[in-house]
Amino acid sequence: MAARPFFYRETHGIRITVRPLFLPDQSHPERAQFVFAYSVRIENVARRAARLLTRRWLIHDSAGEDTEVEGEGVIGEQPRIAPGGVHEYRSFCVLKSERGYMEGHYHFVRDDGSSFDALIPRFTLDTSGRPGMRNEEP
Repeated sequence: MAARPFFYRETHGIRITVRPLFLPDQSHPERAQFVFAYSVRIENVARRAARLLTRRWLIHDSAGEDTEVEGEGVIGEQPRIAPGGVHEYRSFCVLKSERGYMEGHYHFVRDDGSSFDALIPRFTLDTSGRPGMRNEEP
């Protein structure tokens, strides 16, 4: 089995790793519905805890459609991630074409009240499942 591509980025001591996966069994190309799942791992590599408050996603579909999604937390949670701690979750999106990408940021606040955005790396959504890896440093 081929390795799934992964994409990661570290910002302000928060390392975000994303692994997308095309779901052919849930997709309907004849109706222009291509379903992609993605696993997200958020790791606090800093020395101070941080709570994830909000998210902002930009979803680009190569069919020419761009969507912005904003909201509180992730999957109904606003996790507080201690130093060395990890929060993981899975989600999905539906594109109208075989390719696209997602990117964005999570907004965090530390216990001392300081806040920052942790950037989510741009990751590709591609029905071909081509392996790849991308590391983005600020």
